[in-house]
Amino acid sequence: MGHTEGAARGPMSPQTIQLLLAIALGFAVAGMVSTGYQLVTRRPATFRLLRGGPAPATFAAVPLLAFAAPFIIMRATLRRRHTRGRRIEAVLLPTIAASFWSMMSGTLIAMALQALERLVA
Repeated sequence: MGHTEGAARGPMSPQTIQLLLAIALGFAVAGMVSTGYQLVTRRPATFRLLRGGPAPATFAAVPLLAFAAPFIIMRATLRRRHTRGRRIEAVLLPTIAASFWSMMSGTLIAMALQALERLVA
C-alpha cells in the first residue's frame, strides 16, 4: 500500500514550532491588552482611537493598538461574519492579517523577554 492521506510526515521543525508559539503569544498578549483597556475604560478598544487627530491621547493609543490589533481584527471579523453571512473571503483575509500581525508582535515580545532574561541572569 502507498502513501495514505492521514499519514504523519515527521516531526515539525523547530522554526515551525517557534512561529506557532509566536502566533499564540501574540494573540494572548493582544487579548490581555484589549481586555485590560476595556477593564479600565469600560469600552472596547477599537481603531477609532486613532481618529483623535494629533493629540497626546492619539499618540498614546498607537502602542496599545499595535499589540491589541490581532484581537480587535478577529473580534470585528467574527461579529461581521454573523451579520453578513458566511462568505469565506470576509473571514479568511482578516484572519490571515491578524495571524501575521500576531506572529510579528509575538516574535517581538519573545525577543524582548529573551533580552530581559539575559540582563537579569
